[in-house]
Amino acid sequence: MKPEPIFGMAALTARYDAFLVDQFGVLRSGRGPYPGAAEALSALKAAGKTVIILSNSGKRASENSRRLAQLGFDPASWDVFLTSGEVAWRMLAKEDGTAKTCMLISRDGDTSAIDGLGLTRTDSGEDAEVILLTASEGDLYPLSHYEALLTPAARRNVPCLCTNPDKVMLTRDGTSFGAGRIAELYQELGGTVRWIGKPYPDMYSIARELAGVPDGRICCVGDSIEHDIAGATEAGFASVLVTTGILAQATETERQRLFSEHGCTPDYILPKFLW
Repeated sequence: MKPEPIFGMAALTARYDAFLVDQFGVLRSGRGPYPGAAEALSALKAAGKTVIILSNSGKRASENSRRLAQLGFDPASWDVFLTSGEVAWRMLAKEDGTAKTCMLISRDGDTSAIDGLGLTRTDSGEDAEVILLTASEGDLYPLSHYEALLTPAARRNVPCLCTNPDKVMLTRDGTSFGAGRIAELYQELGGTVRWIGKPYPDMYSIARELAGVPDGRICCVGDSIEHDIAGATEAGFASVLVTTGILAQATETERQRLFSEHGCTPDYILPKFLW
């Protein structure tokens, strides 16, 4: 089955009541917002739809909302901003027991993923009791940098929580390896990883509750076959593949190969997130 081509989100408003929209690669790139994306998001909300931004960002929801607003998106154009970082923070906040020593792997010195949790930070894999992997600086450091950081922790079987499963990330200069690739490296070193975010069930269970409509009236919009389309398929939601973001240069043959590789095909294909 081939996805149905559409050329704007307006084509789907009669079919669905809630839309789970990806952030990076759909609304914005590493450089800034895609032309027309802010207007399309506002139009979707104005059409009476529930709009949930569903992002594999290790940062918490409030920080992501603020960042999108600074890029020109109207905060009134979405109902909820749900990030994998927010899901993980809430999970950690519910844990009882003594505070743990945490190795936080983030970007630009960001600590929002653990602020308020009472965790003690360490930069050493020899001391860590848990690793929280929220982001990659793969545009600044090679993978070997992370291998050196993580090897001592892997030897000690320290558990890792990866809150950004994306294996490829968008940067100002193109793409680089994402936090998901670093988590894979940790597994290769013998460590154990708990994955939070798309395509894993935790995010979709919460999104389903927030949407409050039958599964058949929910549609996911994303640029990653491995994360957005696979996650939507597993959850039982419809999906739209937007061919910006990480697949911007992919040919039709390459997309078909990825559909086969990940065992999922989107219901629709959209060149850009426009109304």
